[in-house]
Amino acid sequence: MPTSSENRLPIHRRTLLAGVAGSLGVAAGLPAAAAQASPPEAAAPRRYPSNWPEPNPYGLADTRPDLWPRKDNSFILPLEPRPRDRARGVVWMRDTYVNCFVVDGRPVYVATGTTRVPGLTAAGPWNDGIFVWVAPSLRGPWKLVDTTGIRPGAERGKVWSPEFAGENRPGRTVVAPWQEFWYDERFGKRGNVWAPELHYFRGTWYIVACMGDHSRKVGSFLLVSEGGIEGPYRLIEGNHDKPFGEPLIGGPDFIEPGAYHHIDGSLFSEGDDAWLVLHNNLYARFRDDMEDIVPTSNLPAFRQRPYSPEPYLEGAYVFKYEGAYYLLQAAWNRTSANPDGSTRYAYDPPGPGRVQYHYDAVIAVSDRFEGPYSKRWTAGVGAGHNNVFEDHGGGLWATFFRNPNFGYWSDPSRIADAAVPGVVRLEWTGPEGRRLYVRRRRW
Repeated sequence: MPTSSENRLPIHRRTLLAGVAGSLGVAAGLPAAAAQASPPEAAAPRRYPSNWPEPNPYGLADTRPDLWPRKDNSFILPLEPRPRDRARGVVWMRDTYVNCFVVDGRPVYVATGTTRVPGLTAAGPWNDGIFVWVAPSLRGPWKLVDTTGIRPGAERGKVWSPEFAGENRPGRTVVAPWQEFWYDERFGKRGNVWAPELHYFRGTWYIVACMGDHSRKVGSFLLVSEGGIEGPYRLIEGNHDKPFGEPLIGGPDFIEPGAYHHIDGSLFSEGDDAWLVLHNNLYARFRDDMEDIVPTSNLPAFRQRPYSPEPYLEGAYVFKYEGAYYLLQAAWNRTSANPDGSTRYAYDPPGPGRVQYHYDAVIAVSDRFEGPYSKRWTAGVGAGHNNVFEDHGGGLWATFFRNPNFGYWSDPSRIADAAVPGVVRLEWTGPEGRRLYVRRRRW
């Protein structure tokens, strides 16, 4: 999940505001010199929101309503509907990803995520690939990227799918055998792709995504475009035989032995260097040609401050802002009973009496990409498995999707509003506090 020089627009918010102030001064008839901002020594110190005290002990969750995406700080992206979306009125999406890149001097907003096929209630046991939307601003208009020049007559906006295996040619692999659809007696058609992210790095478009639990091999891979944002995309050489990393033990019981690899892959770039960020604690540097990760016997791990005990975490993502590195992860906030009968909200592993409540975004900060990272804090309630990005004016945002499978949004009274392409404003607590939160109503 990128987000350094490739995601930072050349006009920073402070510069933009200074330019606006100068323009207003000139418009009012003031001399150009008078329109300039006051000298730094005469300027009043900037006021930042404050950090909230950390819940004690470490590992408790902060559930205050100010940390929820709300009508006053968030909205659902008006993505162009596909035929399958029209009855619902909004695109069904998990793992929502949104970003803003500068291409030919202009901001380009992109959106993608995990989607489902008509007739299924989830993104498994199969789905039909990766769709991409683009817009000139965060508010839109959001249009499916034009893929008709690549696949005339095919569904617009679909940039990659297991069904594109027929496009493989000698020396050019679009879909590897382990990514193709397959069938068994228990599930029928199988093979699904999860959590895609779109990146613009060194003038080239990349997609990092994950083949899901119903695939022949489960894990992360990278696609590279041979054209524009619409593709055509091919699979990098390092993923022809398998996902990134080595097989792990894990996943549901229907995953075949040896099939499970590192999921939820992400990409972080800084300057001319790029790293693969893997669920939920590992990273690897990409080779200069981006055709594979640099080989190593063991993938390095971020230096974190784990909870005790450490629960299962997902959706690792790194974002750089104002010189600091932010490590985002998704954690289930589970409720249980305190000895006095009150409700305990904590990032606990599953256990007796513990009920999944919200899929939260937790964040830690560091001066270095690899860490050590600070203690984590609750940055957004119900906003887990997200990414953070800057809009073209320097404003900070995060995505959310409202998990439809478990917890608060799976309730029958709320499920119709789950699985959405949502974005929420963030606030930064300044160079001293160094925290990112969902924009709060009070601080």
